[in-house]
Amino acid sequence: MCGRFAITLPNDAMARAFAARPANDLPEVPRYNICPTQPIAVVTSRDGRRHVGPMRWGFLPRWYKTAADGPLLINARAETIAQKPAFAEAARQRRCLIPASGFYEWTKDTEGQRLPWFIASRTDEMLAFAGIWQDWIQGDQRHVTCAIVTCAANDAMAQIHHRMPVIVAPEDWSLWLGEAGHGAAGLMRAAPEGALRWHRVDRRVNSNRAEGAALIAPLG
Repeated sequence: MCGRFAITLPNDAMARAFAARPANDLPEVPRYNICPTQPIAVVTSRDGRRHVGPMRWGFLPRWYKTAADGPLLINARAETIAQKPAFAEAARQRRCLIPASGFYEWTKDTEGQRLPWFIASRTDEMLAFAGIWQDWIQGDQRHVTCAIVTCAANDAMAQIHHRMPVIVAPEDWSLWLGEAGHGAAGLMRAAPEGALRWHRVDRRVNSNRAEGAALIAPLG
């Protein structure tokens, strides 16, 4: 799964990278410990152009009566996304890209303590996670929500965790966003071997209140 990530690129630079029009209310950056239910920057393609705006990380199906009416859906599994009632329509019609500088996963030591790792592009380029989004409205409540699509990890990444976010290469952004016809399902696969690097980081990131550049620094 993907349960925490970071984005350090300035919002204007991020918008330029996607050739997208930025909203005025994007979350402030840099952010080194983004957690579920927080607002995140999300790229969509609508009305013939790209937009980057804030969404709640935690997908809300339309039948949820409240934001806490069911499980917190921060990830959608690539293997079942097309069959799950919560995700199927969004997977066909409302795909998005979620910019990230890297993400966290955890292993355990011999005593069962959780040891965090920070995973990023080997070339230090921005990552674009495949996502889906949903506009949820109940009465006077409205949330624009999203989830990160995940897949089975590649062999290298499996040393840390058996799942990983689907990372969409720049040349495939238009296909995932629905701008280049059909075939987006073929993008729901693990990143190539060697595309990512990782290092241990301080256990302070285990707290969802921790923040700051030191969280992604190599341990020791």
